[in-house]
Amino acid sequence: MERELTMEFARVTEAAALASARWVGMGQKNEADDAAVEAMRSLFDTVHMDGTVVIGEGEMDEAPMLYIGEKLGTGEKPEVDVAVDPLEGTNLVAKGMPGAIAVLAVTKRYGLLHAPDMYMDKIAVGPKAAGRIHLDAPVAENLENIAKGLNKKIQELTVVILDRPRHSEIIRQVRECGSRIRLITDGDVAPAVACGLEGSGVDVMMGVGGAPEGVLAAAALRCMGGEMQGRLWPENEEDVERARKLGIMDINKLLTLDDLVNTDDIFFAATGITEGPLLKGVIYSSEGATTHTVVMRGKTGTVRFIEAKHCFAKKPKYAIKGAC
Repeated sequence: MERELTMEFARVTEAAALASARWVGMGQKNEADDAAVEAMRSLFDTVHMDGTVVIGEGEMDEAPMLYIGEKLGTGEKPEVDVAVDPLEGTNLVAKGMPGAIAVLAVTKRYGLLHAPDMYMDKIAVGPKAAGRIHLDAPVAENLENIAKGLNKKIQELTVVILDRPRHSEIIRQVRECGSRIRLITDGDVAPAVACGLEGSGVDVMMGVGGAPEGVLAAAALRCMGGEMQGRLWPENEEDVERARKLGIMDINKLLTLDDLVNTDDIFFAATGITEGPLLKGVIYSSEGATTHTVVMRGKTGTVRFIEAKHCFAKKPKYAIKGAC
């Protein structure tokens, strides 16, 4: 894939963020998600690629756009696989809470795990702690090894965990170690990616969250030299069958970063919708809005932050969709 695609993918996530940001705090998560999906889909039509959605809004009969198997782009080479979450953190936008992002990952064909829509147990760290974690290791052992890699005391680590009853034991063990915890209500892609960025204030993300979101975060961590491990966490036989239909026969397999993303020929892009540890949110002015985007390229390890000012004098459709 050519590096010129970097800015094209940034424009795609910017469009989704601008569209959904109109709904921040409005209590209407479905409307916010619909706006992001429509904006992202329309911008993909302008990208010079032959893309196929492998992680998206659901099956063809469940989603009108960005469904699994949908073709994206102009149809020209390169042939790529696309993973998207136009609005990661629908509840965050609805409630005006921090951490919502619009996000995508693009790799050469067959570069991404086709993760089923189910849960995954995950642990994610940045480059300095790569090679020092294991999903099956005790919490205390992982935190001790991560602290050594970061040249920190274990009490100085910050661990991000989704605030769910299923994580009560993990939370207890982390507190026993003396590490700091940042509990989040939704959206674990942004904090997982933040692990790979020095100065983000996030050292490790652990716990059970969405499997598709795990692949998206793994794409960014691969670009940065970080590490993620995961294991699918089925709730019932339907989840097991869903995984088998996507070619995952061993539901208990420990998934390494290479299993989640098997290539360095990858792009990752995310734009902040509401302020969080990874990105600033959309900020409106009298003339338009400002967006904050991170774009990564796996082949070079380049991480770019883009602050863009959007003028609404000639209001683009995606910028005002759903506006009052």
